[in-house]
Amino acid sequence: MSSDFWNARFATDEYIFGTAPNVFLASQAALIRPGMRALAVADGEGRNGVWLAEQGASVHAIDVSPLALEKARKLAAVRGVALDFEQADILDWNWPEAAYDLVAAIFIQFAPPPERDHVIAGIRRCLKPGGLLILQGYTPKQLEFGTGGPPSAANMYTADLLRDWFGDWDILHLAEHESVIREGSHHHGRSALIDLVARKPGS
Repeated sequence: MSSDFWNARFATDEYIFGTAPNVFLASQAALIRPGMRALAVADGEGRNGVWLAEQGASVHAIDVSPLALEKARKLAAVRGVALDFEQADILDWNWPEAAYDLVAAIFIQFAPPPERDHVIAGIRRCLKPGGLLILQGYTPKQLEFGTGGPPSAANMYTADLLRDWFGDWDILHLAEHESVIREGSHHHGRSALIDLVARKPGS
């Protein structure tokens, strides 16, 4: 989706996904070490990247929308943390090799096949050996709930799909579940979710 689409969505004083971190990401706080280099993928208004910075991570937050990044900078200032913000379309971004200790990929399902293959390849590339991926997304059942996410099942994740992508990594946690989430006005209500924590092989 274009920056125009996301700018239109973010063109409000409201933080449409809230300012609190994603609950699943926050539940993995024990894995986050001060000083680790973290990439917050399509971080929008900054709720997850700012939280990672509050945990002591050195955060590179990317998003396609300049309006979202402006709001993220304001949130970081209020919270008293500094992040490296970059406006970038992750479908065209040159994912650096072995650059990060952690990748946070929270609800980044706007890219359908085959475009998302580029994103998955980028995530695999940019993590250092031993680096961690923390991912949450929707399963196809989310279409029944309609409480957030894209309107197409082709964009959703399943456990088998995540195993196809990351089965050669050390999967520390993989679970599908239904939970009530309250993440601003755009992610609100009972939702069909899938969570993944995986470690890239290597020391």
